[in-house]
Amino acid sequence: MTSSIRLSSIPVRKSDQFILWFSRYWVLVVSIFLGIYVLSPFLAPVFMSAGLTLPGKTIYWIYSYLCHQLPERSYFLFGSKISYSIGEIQSVWKNTNDITVLRQYIGDQQMGWKVAWSDRMVSMFTSLWVFGILWGLFKKKIRPIPWWGLSFLLLPMVIDGTTHFFSDLAGLGQGFRDTNAWLATLTNNALASSFYAGDAWGSFNAWMRMVTGILFGLGIVWFGFPYIHVAATDAAEVVKYKYQQQFLLKEGKTNLARLYNADIRGQDGLNPINDSEVKVNNVE
Repeated sequence: MTSSIRLSSIPVRKSDQFILWFSRYWVLVVSIFLGIYVLSPFLAPVFMSAGLTLPGKTIYWIYSYLCHQLPERSYFLFGSKISYSIGEIQSVWKNTNDITVLRQYIGDQQMGWKVAWSDRMVSMFTSLWVFGILWGLFKKKIRPIPWWGLSFLLLPMVIDGTTHFFSDLAGLGQGFRDTNAWLATLTNNALASSFYAGDAWGSFNAWMRMVTGILFGLGIVWFGFPYIHVAATDAAEVVKYKYQQQFLLKEGKTNLARLYNADIRGQDGLNPINDSEVKVNNVE
């Protein structure tokens, strides 16, 4: 019914115009903001490598409030490796396990430059961005998951993050998640020692942060985006209904005025009365 009502004849408030616009393009808006949020940390090493230290350090500073930025759990660009062990970081920076000191290392010409947030944050928000775009393209074919489905997808990261937290209480590089001796025992040391120990790329810890981050993004989009879509659509329908009623009320008053005017002309032979001169009250 709303499609048959011409709202162009009714002045629409800017706030209502925004609601109507946002209901159609909210996925695009969210994708653009997420894209900026996801790609900006990668600009930091690009700027540093190009000698643009001010914008590069500005990005590091901004994202330092959003992430621990520990270098041994971050990706590096323009260096010999994509990631480094804590020992390699300590050898070129400072021989310390103090988190507040280690997080200050952003890289150099030989090691490359650190992405402005950790590998876990990269996997979490990149997957959120990518899955959000895919959901927008195929939302009509995707059914939302229930709360227990979301819990199932978030649980691996909860377990991984919690065990990392308790492991780090023993000191970086010294906890049970650093050696993962338990995993080596379970697998009978079937894999290379570099897989079990540390946080560098290719290790068990690095894989878990990436996989659990991807599952996090999938769960948030699969569960949350349908609710956002319903809320945005319902808000738009409320706006359309409001102006629909105003349009119908206006049309009803106009039609009653015309009928009244025609009736007077037909019965009394009087001159036509202008519609604007007729006031029709209590029209529902």
